[in-house]
Amino acid sequence: MSTTRDDVRRGLSDIWPAMVAAAPIGLLFGALAAGKGLSALEVFLMSAMVFAGGAQFAAIELWTTPAPVAALVFSTLLINARHVLMGASLAPKLDGFSRGQKFLGLFYMADENWALAEKRARTHRLSPAYWFAMVIPFVSAWLATSTLGASIGAVLGDPKRLGADFAFTALFIALVAAFWKGRVTFWTVAAAGIASALTYRLAGPPWHVAAGALCGLMAAWLAAGADERPVTEEAKA
Repeated sequence: MSTTRDDVRRGLSDIWPAMVAAAPIGLLFGALAAGKGLSALEVFLMSAMVFAGGAQFAAIELWTTPAPVAALVFSTLLINARHVLMGASLAPKLDGFSRGQKFLGLFYMADENWALAEKRARTHRLSPAYWFAMVIPFVSAWLATSTLGASIGAVLGDPKRLGADFAFTALFIALVAAFWKGRVTFWTVAAAGIASALTYRLAGPPWHVAAGALCGLMAAWLAAGADERPVTEEAKA
């Protein structure tokens, strides 16, 4: 059985690659937000109260004066709809959390700490010590880098020229590899990726997020059902 100290150490060890990958993205977001007229304080508050990288980028892309509130709300809702499924999958594993810890922890849930927590829950009880050892540094790094990006955005230039925009893609490839379960994973990733890419080309953001999520779920359900059917038939025989 792991101790609190072990859980904290493991959480910090698991989350640091995601923090490194998020750093250039945070800087880029801050620079783009500053280019739209937001101050460093406003960027900090947005990152603290929203804390959703994809939704924040979508909001900045749509940002005008006056702000198109309906479009901002809809795009944010669409992009973050996946958090409903993520929260539902994680909730049964939070039995050791108080109500306050659940609310605060899930408010700052991101794709990275969700995936790492699911992986951890396969072999260990998911504890508040492990969860917050991941969440606090990750959130702090996002707040710091996005605010810094807004402060020195003009000096940074375009991080894409250094390949920094690939950091999150590389991270998610590593996360998918850790969750690999053979053909079910293959068909899920393939369906989600193809649907997302086609929708992005044909309809643009943020529709590609919903298309990828829905097609990935459908592919996972069909592939899992195909795996179970032969077993059921053998059992009947």
